[in-house]
Amino acid sequence: MLGIDLLRMLVWTACGAVLLFILMWIDSFFTKYKDLDEIKRGNTAVTTRFVMKLYAQGYILAQSLAVSSDLWTALFVSVASFIILFILEKLVTLLLKNIAGLDLDEGTQNGKVAHALVAGSLHITGALVITSSLSL
Repeated sequence: MLGIDLLRMLVWTACGAVLLFILMWIDSFFTKYKDLDEIKRGNTAVTTRFVMKLYAQGYILAQSLAVSSDLWTALFVSVASFIILFILEKLVTLLLKNIAGLDLDEGTQNGKVAHALVAGSLHITGALVITSSLSL
């Protein structure tokens, strides 16, 4: 039994890591700047937002894996959650830009950590709200 449990843990972890990489890669196509290039340049704001996005996606994935008895269901729920989080984040970002004149992408790219913290908190808050419904 221990060998099967260990194998299951390794497979689920590997699949989760691959999915997390794919989701972050897809997300990079919708970011107005190149996260890794900005991180290499030492942009603390972009790094802050990136870490918060990574945490949010990892948290969603962890919760999906924790409540699922089937790997494919967990991965599907993670992808669906990513899409929901992406849509919510874009809507709130658009509202903040149009109503408050707060452009989180531009501010983050320009190194404004306050903008990055707001943007990153949207991801974390969205992840918490989305995962709260996973155990229903």
